[in-house]
Amino acid sequence: MLAAFSYARLRRQNSTMGEDLEKLKQRLPLLDYLRQQNWCGRPAGQGTEFVGLCPLHSESRPSFYVNARKNLFYCHGCGQGGDLIRFVELSRHLSFPQSLAYLQPQRVRGDAADAREQAVVFYQQQFPCHPEALRYLERRGVHDPALIEELRIGYAPGGNLRRHLTNQGYSLESLQRDGLVNPQGGDTFYRRIVLPCGQGREVVNLYGRSIGAAFPHRFLPGPKGGLFAWDSVRHFSTVILVEGLLDLAVLGQAGFRNTTCAFGTHLTPLQFQQLSEPPVRGVYIVFDQDENQAGQRTAHQLARRLAGVSVPARLVELSAGHDPNSYFVAGAAAADFAACLEGAQPL
Repeated sequence: MLAAFSYARLRRQNSTMGEDLEKLKQRLPLLDYLRQQNWCGRPAGQGTEFVGLCPLHSESRPSFYVNARKNLFYCHGCGQGGDLIRFVELSRHLSFPQSLAYLQPQRVRGDAADAREQAVVFYQQQFPCHPEALRYLERRGVHDPALIEELRIGYAPGGNLRRHLTNQGYSLESLQRDGLVNPQGGDTFYRRIVLPCGQGREVVNLYGRSIGAAFPHRFLPGPKGGLFAWDSVRHFSTVILVEGLLDLAVLGQAGFRNTTCAFGTHLTPLQFQQLSEPPVRGVYIVFDQDENQAGQRTAHQLARRLAGVSVPARLVELSAGHDPNSYFVAGAAAADFAACLEGAQPL
């Protein structure tokens, strides 16, 4: 009640600050913040509400509810409830002004996220204007326009993102700080297929795949985020884990919509947590069949880690030397891959 009164009084005193607070909560949704703090919740009801153990007190039965649409929480165990700022007050034992100060860096990241989101939209607009980008995807077996739009695939020709974003009011210094523009003032991504890496509803990074002779993979500085498209995949009873986005794209085209990727073989703590969060789901691991056995060894190690947290994992073997992308480019069909899944062995 006191926090609500403080909040209302602050808005009366300074409506601009009140608007900033609303923008802060929109840029950093409560559910996303809780997941960043390693809170695990399962869907309850109609999909916009989640329930899990309360982070504010010890309990053995979940009683902490989060309404993602309203951006509010309430615990039936301890009786506490409110918005993002109230949760920070309670969990960090901070005053209202201290909570705002604590969340200020998150607001700065939100501004950077806005720039990344604008870059994604711009690269999507560039894609149909550059035939070399379309030809590259066709060579890699990706040709479904609906899937390209769904994955938000774009193209960075280079030399025009900086001008576009500075014309929208972003400073050159902020773009360099976030990595979208390099220290020399040029676009970081050049002649690359570009896709967004998300965490919740926020673009936390960009992945660029070279279509020329440059080093194949490039990310912006900072974390890669969670598993790709996890919010749409996490509700399946089984998921297919691949290394790269081109692997994911060809499997999505073939109808395997329960596919996600980790942008490599080594999962971050967040990505591993996502795979192991309730409800328990089976995981098919389809890493590259490397000649040096590196992909196979990493797959075995991951399967053992998942087994250690009671998540059943199976190792999927493709033809020697293939990853899912090259497997389909070489002529495999959905039925062939389905047979590989059926033949997958547990650890």
